[in-house]
Amino acid sequence: MANPLKQLAGETAVYGLSTILARIINFLFVPFYTRLLTPSSYGVVTEFMAYIAVLQVVLVLGLETGCFNFANREGVDSRKVYSNALAAVFGTSFSFLAFLVLFRDGIASALGYQGFGNCIIYIGGILALDCTTAILFAKLRQEHKAFRFAIFKTVKILTETAANMVLFFWYPAHVNPVMSVFISPTPDFTYVIFAIFISSVICGLLFIPDLVKFSFKFDAKLLRQMLAYSIPLMIAALPGIVNDFLDRILFRYFDTDPEAWRSSLGIFQAAVKLSVIMNLFIQMFRFAAEPFFFQRSRDKGSKQLYAIVMEFFTAFCGLILLGVFLYLDIFSLIIGKDFRSGMGVVPVMLLSYMLLGMLFNVSMWYKLSGKTNMALWITLAGLVVTIIVNVVFMPVFSFWAAAFGHLASYLVMFVISAVLGAKYYPIPYDWKRILSLMLSMALICAATIFIDKAFFSGVVIGVSSAGEVILKLAVHTVLILVYIGTAAFLLRGRYSKALTA
Repeated sequence: MANPLKQLAGETAVYGLSTILARIINFLFVPFYTRLLTPSSYGVVTEFMAYIAVLQVVLVLGLETGCFNFANREGVDSRKVYSNALAAVFGTSFSFLAFLVLFRDGIASALGYQGFGNCIIYIGGILALDCTTAILFAKLRQEHKAFRFAIFKTVKILTETAANMVLFFWYPAHVNPVMSVFISPTPDFTYVIFAIFISSVICGLLFIPDLVKFSFKFDAKLLRQMLAYSIPLMIAALPGIVNDFLDRILFRYFDTDPEAWRSSLGIFQAAVKLSVIMNLFIQMFRFAAEPFFFQRSRDKGSKQLYAIVMEFFTAFCGLILLGVFLYLDIFSLIIGKDFRSGMGVVPVMLLSYMLLGMLFNVSMWYKLSGKTNMALWITLAGLVVTIIVNVVFMPVFSFWAAAFGHLASYLVMFVISAVLGAKYYPIPYDWKRILSLMLSMALICAATIFIDKAFFSGVVIGVSSAGEVILKLAVHTVLILVYIGTAAFLLRGRYSKALTA
């Protein structure tokens, strides 16, 4: 049993590295985007990326998971499975690309981007290539080729990075008639989309040797069975992805200023990007925790261990939130001045992502108990909350409604999942301890706001004297240490208990 688990842990780490690298590089581009693009142009990028995220789920048809299911069935030829999946996804996604090519100008005009028909083609190309390669990446996972998977993903990430560098820092000074057919002579949203398109093309080319060697075998009956299994999975996944990106789409219809909604969206997205440190930690935790939870599920003290993991997770998330909140003045320097009006949203998004991570912990019950059908209803409840909060409050509060929409949605899903988990798969969470950790975090935030207003209301980095800034940051550091001490006190003895669980 040890070797398979070791293999699983090793592959999880390899897969995780490429994903985490992508998020880090994505974050590193925030200072460039928010200085080289206007809030409105960055808002356009955000809107397009929301469409891409939702459409990818639809166009893959759930066949990634379907491939894993059918390729492992006894008596089923895995070559037929992947041939069928490739044919279905290639046909669907490239047909969609053809539709976008034919009606690109009309679609661009309908979205308010007249003259940017090429950008619609790039989006179609990204979708067609990424959806098709998603099946090929699934095949690599099926064959346990984790390093090949990670290398291809890393090449894609680095290609996008290089393309951005060339487009933003070299091309404007070397505009030529050939390139100007594809992108604007001055930096705008097309640069970002075109860079992603180039990376998708390069990634597709990497798979050509695999496709040349691939033995294509089609089976219409098997394909029907695969679609019957996979399409419901795609439908079940849609509420989750829509819930994450719907607010970006709703800005167009409900923002306080119909003329400047793209700027509001760009400012909101910059704030979301500054919250990535919490999201990054949660992603890393998920890669490690999910196999860990399943591996421990048959152990005698597994439920007690899960409860203790939740406490340490909450404490560490609190430290991340306070680390950003108490040094928000420093973090604000990462983004351009035109985007800093949305900095107040950052703590709200940090808390939202913290709740999302806690939701992951309490949602393990339906994965471990086999009641995965409950996930759809929990996610739908969150989606309803997202829609209500944004539709009702965005016309008055703009991006603040989007931020609190995430917070309310994740909170509702967390509560529902925790209540259902207590009924179907009871885990002895120490809610008093968890709430105490969150209360201590809230008190530190409140103390910070009070102290700053009373003693440092006029202290601004880059404007005030170095001594005033250092004193303010020193006080904030003391408050961080107070939280660490409080968390250590609340969690005393819990680590040793986890070792014996």
